[in-house]
Amino acid sequence: MKLEHKTGLTSKLSFVGLIITLGIVYGDIGTSPLYVMKAIIGGATHVDVDFILGAISCIIWTLTLQTTVKYIIVTLKADNKGEGGIFSLYALIRRKVKWVFVFALIGGSTLLADGIITPSITVVSAIEGLKILNTNIPIVPIALLIITVLFLVQQFGTNLLGESFGPIMFIWFFMLATLGVFQIFHFPQIFNSFNPYYAYKLLTQYPGGFLILGAVFLCTTGAEALYSDLGHCGIKNIRMTWMYVKICLILNYLGQGAWILTNQDLLINHPNPFFTIMPDWFLIIGIIVATFAAVIASQALISGSYTLISEAIQLNFWPKVKINYPTTIQGQRYIPSINWILWASCMFVVIFFQESSNMEAAYGLSITITMLMTTILVSFYLYFRRIHLSVIFIFLTIYLIIEGAFLIANLHKFSNGGWFTIMMASILFIVMFVWFRGRKIKNRFYAYEKIEKYVDIIKDISVDQEIPKFSSNLVYLTQSYSPKEIESKILYSLINKQPKRADVYWFLHVFNVDDPHRMDYKVNTIIPDVIYRVDFYLGFKVEPRINLFFKQVIDEMVKNKEIDIISRFKSLRKYNIISDFRFIVIDRIQNYDFDFSAYDQFIMDIYSFMKQLGISDVKAYGLDTSNVTIETVPLISKKEFEMDLKRLETKK
Repeated sequence: MKLEHKTGLTSKLSFVGLIITLGIVYGDIGTSPLYVMKAIIGGATHVDVDFILGAISCIIWTLTLQTTVKYIIVTLKADNKGEGGIFSLYALIRRKVKWVFVFALIGGSTLLADGIITPSITVVSAIEGLKILNTNIPIVPIALLIITVLFLVQQFGTNLLGESFGPIMFIWFFMLATLGVFQIFHFPQIFNSFNPYYAYKLLTQYPGGFLILGAVFLCTTGAEALYSDLGHCGIKNIRMTWMYVKICLILNYLGQGAWILTNQDLLINHPNPFFTIMPDWFLIIGIIVATFAAVIASQALISGSYTLISEAIQLNFWPKVKINYPTTIQGQRYIPSINWILWASCMFVVIFFQESSNMEAAYGLSITITMLMTTILVSFYLYFRRIHLSVIFIFLTIYLIIEGAFLIANLHKFSNGGWFTIMMASILFIVMFVWFRGRKIKNRFYAYEKIEKYVDIIKDISVDQEIPKFSSNLVYLTQSYSPKEIESKILYSLINKQPKRADVYWFLHVFNVDDPHRMDYKVNTIIPDVIYRVDFYLGFKVEPRINLFFKQVIDEMVKNKEIDIISRFKSLRKYNIISDFRFIVIDRIQNYDFDFSAYDQFIMDIYSFMKQLGISDVKAYGLDTSNVTIETVPLISKKEFEMDLKRLETKK
């Protein structure tokens, strides 16, 4: 049977969907003109016609090969029931190749790390336009204020703010195209940059030309976020809007290049051509629109981080943390711990790097690693879709070369600031890896019994009046995948530790399935009116609100006359009072009567520490704490049963 689930309204091609897509998908890649050409000419030793034509040619073909071909045409097809992103891609193939989790962890951690710097560089780049008006304007305090306000409003929901994103981004892209076209009239030869020969010439003949790829790569950093937003907007809306977005971006880059070639004497005092191509009367308007676009880009990365972490929790890549749903909009979530970690990181970036030119050095290095991981995972996906091996080989070879070149070109940024995103990515990777491996180690100590061997015992306990009634309905959360088995620890709790009499026993299990939005359940009747098992099949994007789901199950079973939940106590039954429910959650902790290997013990020590920082299973499953009992039991090692303990004779 199905639990309720609402799908988004933007998945189908429509005018409204196209506008919303502009606001959701293109914040990051759409604000790249703020700093890309500035970064390119900032790293140049000599600027001439061939250099500019080569640089813009690199941008055009990067947007074409990397964003259009790889992501828009190929990767968007690797959707998981309409959802995209590196974790959704991993979910498609994880059961076929167990060790691909490493690529997903690396890609997810580097994507989160590079997302930290996106709000900082976009906001600071937009505000820096004010320096054209007054060089003494304090850029850093203004940027810190905007970023702080942006993170503060997250807890209240951003639906009102989000409704304006689409129209604003439409205006933004139209502004980019218009500004570019006016400059192209002054130097129409700039269209020669469509010839890839100029890109080849720049990379092979210009001194240090290969390293320019580090700056060029900034034009496509938002492509991975574009894939992550597939579930919000749908493939048709993304593909249609990308044509408009790409035209506007290229026209603006062409316009900036044309301005540089006709105003090279002004580059010393005005190193950012994005603002200098604006007419004086339009500058204030342009800065305001750019600031709004920067805020939208930042919001997209913040929301994307929430989504990525929530997916990681369901995939057992991240400790369970508190997730709030501040609005009624489907999919909008707020994670307080992640919000303030991102805020503190952004504040550090702005204060430490001060200027966008310094941030450019830190930007892009880790996202190249994400794209490499996506390339590898997509190749596995294509293989399991039975795509011909020659096609997979060509795809893999081309993009390993392209993204490998970008990675090598970006490595020179490491000492200039790239170390920050790599450091953050490493921390995030360690958290994800330890949590994933810790659960795997812990799962080795689960022991199961055939439930049919204990059915009669449980049935007798339920009617034994000498045992105090623990609850009318006793509910256990079980880890057993099979309805025919149950954990030995649950049996110990129910029978041995303290015999627990109840009218009805329930065993609930949650299957985290690869379908991101699946919400189904199945009821197995083990003994009518005595023992039931309920299996929930929940997608990795679904919050496991077991309390509410279980209530729906009970309501539907009552409606179908499968169970009677009126109290069995005579004094209450005659008034049709609903019987009580009690949940028992068993927490397994490590006992130190046995030794792990040094590696496993190291993992388990960090895992235990991280678990204390997260929230309990009770809160994670949305259970009502007033009717939950937590029982702590030790992990049991088989070695404990293999000790050769000998009894000595007692002297008489």
